[in-house]
Amino acid sequence: MKPNRQRILEQAQSGTARAALLGISDGLVTNVSLILGVVAAGAPVQVIRLAGAASMIAGAVSMAVGEYISMQGQRELLSSVLEAERDELHRNPEQAHSVLEQALTADGVTQSTAHTAAKEIARNPEKASTVYARANLGINPDALGAPYRAAASSFVMFFVGALIPLSPWLAADGTVTAAISLGLSGIAALCIGGYLGYTTGGTIWKSALRQLFVLILGAGATFLIGHFFHATLT
Repeated sequence: MKPNRQRILEQAQSGTARAALLGISDGLVTNVSLILGVVAAGAPVQVIRLAGAASMIAGAVSMAVGEYISMQGQRELLSSVLEAERDELHRNPEQAHSVLEQALTADGVTQSTAHTAAKEIARNPEKASTVYARANLGINPDALGAPYRAAASSFVMFFVGALIPLSPWLAADGTVTAAISLGLSGIAALCIGGYLGYTTGGTIWKSALRQLFVLILGAGATFLIGHFFHATLT
C-alpha cells in the first residue's frame, strides 16, 4: 500500500508530521541515552526510574514549547509578509495585474491567456494576493502552520518515544532489564527510520539503519561517560 501523499503533504506543511517525527525520535534517543548513562554510573533502580521519568516529562514539555514558539513565529512572519503584499496589490491594481500576468507566463501559460486570467484574478484583491503569494513568494496562505497541533504532536510523540526505553525499568532492574530496554529502543529506531523511508519514497532499510546508528551513537557515548564517572548513588 502506498502512503497517502496528499495527506502527508498537508501534515508536513502544517508542521504536525515533522513535529511528531522529531518528537518520537528525540524522545527515544534522549531517554535511552540518559538511562544507559545512569545505569553505567552504577545508580540504583530508583534513581534510574526517576531520571528516566523526569527526562520524559521535561523533554516532552520542552519540545512542545519550543515547537509552538517556532511555528507561531514562522506563522506571524509569513502573515506579515502576506499582509504587506496584500496591501500593495490593493493600492495598485494595475501592478497586481502585471505581476500576476508575469507569474502565469513564467509557469508556461501563453501571453494572451495569462493576460485574460490575470485581469480576472486581479478583480479580487484577496484572490490576487493568494495567487501571487503561491507563484512569486512560494507561500501557501492556507498552510502557514498549526502551532497548537504541532506542539501537541511533539509533546505526545516525545513522551511515547521516551517511554519505550523506560518501560522495562518500571517493572524490573538489572543487566537483563538494561538489555531489554536497549533492544526495545533499537527495534523502535528501526521502525521510525523505516517509516520515514517509506513515506518519503526513499530506501527503507537505509533510513532504518541510519536511525539505529544515531541511537547507538548517542547511547554509546552516554554509557561511556557514565562508566567513566562511575559512582554509586543513594
